[in-house]
Amino acid sequence: MSKDNHYPDPADRITSQKAKEIFSMVRRKHEISKLDLLNQSGLTVSTLTRVLEDLLNLGVIEECGFGASTGGRRPILYRVRADYGYSLGLDISRVSSRLVLLNLSGKKLAASVWDMHEEMTPEALLHTVIRQIEAWKDEYEIQEDHLIGLGIGAVGPLNRFTGYIENPEWFQAPGWRNINIAARFEERLHIPVMLDNGANTAIIAESFADRMKNVRHMLYVHVGIGLRSAMMSDGKLIYGAMDMEGSLGQMIIQSDGIPYRTRDGNHGCLDSYCTVYAIERELNAKLRMGRNSYLASLLEPNEPVQLRHVMQGLKRQDPLTTEIVTQAATYFGIGLANLLNVLHPEKVVLGGPLMTNHDLYFYTATQTAIRKTYHYPEYQVVFSKGAFGEEAIAVGAALLVIDRLSQHSSS
Repeated sequence: MSKDNHYPDPADRITSQKAKEIFSMVRRKHEISKLDLLNQSGLTVSTLTRVLEDLLNLGVIEECGFGASTGGRRPILYRVRADYGYSLGLDISRVSSRLVLLNLSGKKLAASVWDMHEEMTPEALLHTVIRQIEAWKDEYEIQEDHLIGLGIGAVGPLNRFTGYIENPEWFQAPGWRNINIAARFEERLHIPVMLDNGANTAIIAESFADRMKNVRHMLYVHVGIGLRSAMMSDGKLIYGAMDMEGSLGQMIIQSDGIPYRTRDGNHGCLDSYCTVYAIERELNAKLRMGRNSYLASLLEPNEPVQLRHVMQGLKRQDPLTTEIVTQAATYFGIGLANLLNVLHPEKVVLGGPLMTNHDLYFYTATQTAIRKTYHYPEYQVVFSKGAFGEEAIAVGAALLVIDRLSQHSSS
């Protein structure tokens, strides 16, 4: 939570630590019996009964029928009460931004997407998002005290404690440096706002989708204009000493290789070989050299190749587009293998437009990574495009707020 937050912390809605733990157990299942809660919690019957009554009275859970009998009375089943409250999640990225509305059970009720064009300054996005939130409040008849909060998953570097987006690169619109985005939204919405790196919120979403499978060690990598990554170990997000957007992209894979796009980066780093930027750069260079390509028919005079052209080229199986994307995916697969050899996750979720909009990049990268992973096939890893696709960052940002109900209060 932001240090300057003046609005009720969602963690204060459930005051008892035992109640927080039981609520968290209920959230991990679609429905769960009192017997299962008893076995998992280690509480006495009387204590569990009292905690469940408190949660029922608070309205965050509800009874939802009876489970199968094991010889005695059929056990009561419990689940999250979806209409107790609602959470908003905002993905602020360089290409587009997305807002979602979830109920307490994590079900998505609505979503909106906006292009981050040259006029989408922080103030413009703020107005656009607030206008959509007000429309949803009317449409879904959401009362003020039922709106738990807004989570933001943003491009970094950022400070999740102060609520600042610090010095991000490659936004088309001006104004995206050193802005207290959390405070700006809090002032207008009068609800608590939480900020984290978009890769972190995405892995929160994907972990929630896999909550029934008990995946403990997960890696998330988003491939877009840059590279963004997050890691969970033993079910918990790993945070470093500071948030550094693009740090994965600075992994050196060829020390005397391509210079980074700015003076501050490493020569021969992964970002320069496998991102949307790298693919666009290579395709533009090949077209200037006179290579034949279907892409040439899509471009106006002096218009550079952009991501939308790349996707059209892949759909038409254009040989040049296929060649360059395959090359980029192979480089990314090498970088991914390096991560696997160090981190050894059980599951890797790969997101971003290059992964979700076409299969070539995903399969080339994962097959390359497998071939270069040490201890394969003894060490097996599951690759996935994820359950939420391009909505993962926004959904995870909304879940960041709901997760807060089970956490210790900051007060």
